[in-house]
Amino acid sequence: MDGLSWTSRWGWCGFTVLASAAVLATPHLFSRYAMLQIAIILVGAILALSLGLVWGFGGIMSFGQTAFFGIGGYTYAVAVENMGDSTLPVLLSIAVPAAAAALLGYFMFFGRLGDVFVGVVTLCVSLILFDFGNSTQSPFYTIGSAALNGFNGMAGIPSLNMPFDPTYSLNTSSMFELCAGSLIAIYLLCRLILASPFGRIAVAVRQNEIRAGLLGYNVAVVKIAMFAIGAGIAGYSGCLFASWNGFISPGVFGLPMMAQTIIWVVVGGLGTLIGPIIGSVSLQYLVMVLGAAAVVDVNLVLGLLLIAIVVFLPEGVTPATRRGLQRLAAASFSRRRRAASRRTDSIEANLAADRSAKA
Repeated sequence: MDGLSWTSRWGWCGFTVLASAAVLATPHLFSRYAMLQIAIILVGAILALSLGLVWGFGGIMSFGQTAFFGIGGYTYAVAVENMGDSTLPVLLSIAVPAAAAALLGYFMFFGRLGDVFVGVVTLCVSLILFDFGNSTQSPFYTIGSAALNGFNGMAGIPSLNMPFDPTYSLNTSSMFELCAGSLIAIYLLCRLILASPFGRIAVAVRQNEIRAGLLGYNVAVVKIAMFAIGAGIAGYSGCLFASWNGFISPGVFGLPMMAQTIIWVVVGGLGTLIGPIIGSVSLQYLVMVLGAAAVVDVNLVLGLLLIAIVVFLPEGVTPATRRGLQRLAAASFSRRRRAASRRTDSIEANLAADRSAKA
């Protein structure tokens, strides 16, 4: 599914080694500011990976994946401001979105909603949270010592600290290493999930729900579990975002964030895990470069790029690259085999000529 060697154990090991080497080399190659920018790009990659898992392998058109991203970020912000220690808030930022997704999925999947309606429902949930978040300006919307502050957002969110040690906050290098390590770990976790019996059942459900149901699998439960796992990953990325930024606002539930995440996955390639990561990282870097240059409208470029990908590379960049490399490898192997065959024929012809001359 992921193409090339990414589905093999050697591919997993190769990815882990290369990614770990990149993490270790980055502090020696980039400045502190650059590492902060790379860290937020990696947070976006985790969000894209969550949608890639849910949509590409679970077959769930979650157009509101950023809803769980925002729930995770707000959960962390509220909990850490009340507790002071970030250990439990991090766990809550995973558990609360996962529970919300399980509850929402219960009504959607046991209600047998079609893919389009699931997409509409998740989209509407995100928009509802956006409107609600903008309406929490009143002091009434205060949870403990944490005020939601409406459209102004929550500022001054404490950063992550070492587990159970609030006196030691993560510095720039530690935050980068956490984001990079989290991306690697979550990628490998998703790979393990897909390689497990549950993962194979989830993919079978995506391919043919009716057949999977006839084989005795509870389709609704499988989809709820996959939906909740993706929401937990998205919530964790929201936690990292709120901690890195020290700020979160209802904008995380808005249409621009939703559309951006979908574009990352579509450009990278559905049905892959490495594709959403590549799409997210490359497009976020492109947005940073274009935004700094201030020459063209970034949204216009993203829209044109999405149209071009859908028209010319409907499967995404990663599957198209995989196909191209496979064709090149096949053509190279064919050329080598023909060359070897010609050499063999030439040797046999020379031997035949020598035998004839001696005769």
